[in-house]
Amino acid sequence: MANFITIFRVFLMFIGVYLILAFQDNSTAYIWALILTILAFALDGVDGYVARKFHEESKFGALLDIMSDRIVENTFWVLFAVMDWLPIWFPLIALTRGFVTDTIRSAAMEKGLTPFGMQTNPVCKWITGSKFMRITYAVAKVVAFVIIIASKIPYLEAFSGPLYRFGYWCALIAIVFCVVRGLPVVIEAKSVVEDKNA
Repeated sequence: MANFITIFRVFLMFIGVYLILAFQDNSTAYIWALILTILAFALDGVDGYVARKFHEESKFGALLDIMSDRIVENTFWVLFAVMDWLPIWFPLIALTRGFVTDTIRSAAMEKGLTPFGMQTNPVCKWITGSKFMRITYAVAKVVAFVIIIASKIPYLEAFSGPLYRFGYWCALIAIVFCVVRGLPVVIEAKSVVEDKNA
């Protein structure tokens, strides 16, 4: 059930993206895209809750969750650049950070470590895995995506300027958090990837 929710949220996101791309200048389509975006992000917390509640935690589920997070997040960064709502460097930074950290974390998982369990330095561990950092990053990201979409709804044209500016600053905060939370993974990569038998 938890894995189904994880996959389902990706489909919701793709429907929302389709509505934005296919029905520009259509307020109804954009409102539905906004609703689907909110649902896609809300379900990110639900899948973890269901996994814990019904004892469905697994390595596959953790990987699926990380993969779906990357798909949803990066799709929105790319979409906003394609729509010229954000500069291209936003998705370039997010994608590069994702490729680098996920490659390192894959090496960590081969050694039996969890994606967040690979961190040994307490400061690095707090930056990547603390509830505060994870929630702050997630909130900045979700608020940015939701507000930017809302600012482009034709029906709300009178409020588009202030809404967009607020969404842009949230996106800027999110991308800074994206980089900051990736740095500890790079800093501690050597202990994960080096072959101690060599």
